[in-house]
Amino acid sequence: MKIAIVIPIHNEEAHVEKMLNSIFEQSLEPNEVIVVDDQSTDQSYQIITKLIQNYSRVKCIISNTKNESHLPGSKVINAFYKGLEAMESDYDIICKFDGDIVLPHNYLERIAQLFDSDPQIGMAGGLLFIHKDSKWVYETIASKNHLRGPIKAYRKSCFEDIQGIKPVLGWDSIDVLQAQYHGWKVVIDPNLQVKHLKPTGATYDGDSRFNLGQALYNMRTGWLLAMLSAVKLTIVRKKPFLFFYTLWGYLKAYRSKQPQILTKQEGQFIKKMRWKKFLNRLCC
Repeated sequence: MKIAIVIPIHNEEAHVEKMLNSIFEQSLEPNEVIVVDDQSTDQSYQIITKLIQNYSRVKCIISNTKNESHLPGSKVINAFYKGLEAMESDYDIICKFDGDIVLPHNYLERIAQLFDSDPQIGMAGGLLFIHKDSKWVYETIASKNHLRGPIKAYRKSCFEDIQGIKPVLGWDSIDVLQAQYHGWKVVIDPNLQVKHLKPTGATYDGDSRFNLGQALYNMRTGWLLAMLSAVKLTIVRKKPFLFFYTLWGYLKAYRSKQPQILTKQEGQFIKKMRWKKFLNRLCC
């Protein structure tokens, strides 16, 4: 299988060398790697260009996507698409990786094996771990059943079915749900433990506290599911004000009357899936 990788980065001078070295040391070599430097103000670009000069399959391009803050929504995905447009070869698997991760040496090999094992697998990946108290522990910001944004791998036909990644907050849940809507399987290999060098949300600005609400709006959850999700997240993350920030973010998105990026049918499917998941947890 031909594997292509796009890595959007922004001010990752402290991490990008480790990330790229983990790709150079893969047991299965990718066919093409595009690093997209999106308005970095540090030495990221200089570090990357020096590292990749002996690797013909790896290149770095500069993106100047317009956005005032570096949030996990349109900016990073627009940078990803800059990389995708720069691809010179065809691919069977497209990976979207972040610049602050370290992959185990067999990550790509195992991903290719998963896709080969079942033609219905549309997305695959591992789990993210952060360094805490002198050891690597699972990053509990998400369930172990959720494929996280920094380590996504898509089968090309699945990527086309979902019409790519949506440049909105909540994109890394929306793509999973859309894939399932179109009949694709999403698989996580718990043995693929990826080091996340920078905990999620470490560099988001003050407005990011409303992100969860906006993401729930983008997923067409409706008010009741948004409220229940806000309660759950408040408890899990132990942040009392998160409930109010989430609902306010949802309200802001609702009042803006921004166009929905999902169809009503996709929204109904997603709502049904989330209700089923919620009720299963309540009963067990």
